[in-house]
Amino acid sequence: MWSTLAAVVASHDGSKLALFAQSLAFDSLLTAANAQLARLHPRYALRRLEEGANDGARRPRTTTLLDMVVVDRELADAIRPVTTLSGGERFLVSLALALGLSSLASRRRKLASMFIDEGFGTLDPETLSVALGVLDALQASGTRVGIISHVSELRERLQARVVVQRRGDGTSTVRIEG
Repeated sequence: MWSTLAAVVASHDGSKLALFAQSLAFDSLLTAANAQLARLHPRYALRRLEEGANDGARRPRTTTLLDMVVVDRELADAIRPVTTLSGGERFLVSLALALGLSSLASRRRKLASMFIDEGFGTLDPETLSVALGVLDALQASGTRVGIISHVSELRERLQARVVVQRRGDGTSTVRIEG
């Protein structure tokens, strides 16, 4: 036990201890994100890439305790680099990480509002519906959800909108709909 503790904290600048503490927080984030991802896109799960392991990418890589990979359940739990996800899949993983992070933060405080800036244009109609369903559930639980987007399909689903339109003279007009 003492040798393990010494290996974790024994660095002249404290970097080993800092990395160890960050890795514990990272594991908590991955657990919370995976709970969200199970609702959003159960095909995938996130996992920490073990130090020194290769994530399957073609580039040489030095891993740390804070690297992650995707477990693809539809491909016999194949380990995939995050970079191999499509735009829509990457959006859902990012949303799961954001929701996981907010759930960790909200253990002490209630999350009052959340803004999502774009990414919806990368989603196919089915995935868009899943993502908006999760955001609807968040809003129903009392969290205000703001979406910044240019995707016209979102207009039908959003109850209230702030519409910003550019004028030709370099200014914009703002109006509230709904």
